[in-house]
Amino acid sequence: MEKLRIVFMGTPDFAVGILDTIYKNNYDIVGVITAPDKPAGRGQKVSMSAVKEYALEKNLRLLQPTNLKSEEFLAELKSLDANLQVVVAFRMLPEVVWKMPKLGTFNLHASLLPEYRGAAPINWAIINGETKTGVTSFFIDDKIDTGAMILSKETEIGANETAGELHDRLMHLGSETVLETLQLIESGKATTTLQENNPDVKTAYKLNKENCKIDWSQSGNTIFNLIRGLSPYPAAWTFIKDGDQEWNVKIYLANFEEKTHSETIGKITTTKKEIFIATKDGLLKIESLQFPGKKRMLAHELLNGISFSENAIAL
Repeated sequence: MEKLRIVFMGTPDFAVGILDTIYKNNYDIVGVITAPDKPAGRGQKVSMSAVKEYALEKNLRLLQPTNLKSEEFLAELKSLDANLQVVVAFRMLPEVVWKMPKLGTFNLHASLLPEYRGAAPINWAIINGETKTGVTSFFIDDKIDTGAMILSKETEIGANETAGELHDRLMHLGSETVLETLQLIESGKATTTLQENNPDVKTAYKLNKENCKIDWSQSGNTIFNLIRGLSPYPAAWTFIKDGDQEWNVKIYLANFEEKTHSETIGKITTTKKEIFIATKDGLLKIESLQFPGKKRMLAHELLNGISFSENAIAL
């Protein structure tokens, strides 16, 4: 049995949960690598990654390279003398980095590979209406999320579950999976399974403004899945037009009721406390939304300060 000396690479909150599990199980973390600090928010205040905050709190050795191929970074990484690297929600590594440690470099991905390789697996599983997902640990190779798989664990996706809720559950499932993977590698019992090269596997494309916009010509259930698959971040959005006013509105939570109606697709109707938007096959009840310059609100809170005319429509 070889004692592990681990370099951990990651950036967001999801990675922190995994790093915390490794730390609390008394593994030797010889270094943590995360993204450089960058401006964020309206004021463009420089902010540090969630992984950096954790590493500083635990007094772990921290590196923030801007260039993963620079001689300076590679020399510093080599000096850590790690025999294993663990990657969670970081970036694509050059071969010289992932090949460096004796025992290899493994990644924890939030999907059941080979399905949903890519940047946003949690979101796309929900957006596409999947009923199950999971996490997979695999040894990194020269492509994105294609390496030999070590372990995978499956979980159901709730019918109304949001990406934020699933994120938290997969973080815990991922922590268990990483811990088991470390134990297998440490004891020399890790075995791998090659991923199938199936052209029909679904891809977890990077989210952008265009693929987060609601298309009201789609079925109500498809729109419902988009909303929960993008909640709470980056959030599904739509234009709402009422007379000569037009707003870019984010929708965070909704419920869909399939029913026959004669309303125009996108038409907005309200009661004193409720907002409905017509789809081609039913009504979407909006539960939580955000207008420009305002905080996120429940529908009844918004209706306390704004009213819609009979011509209001979502575009």
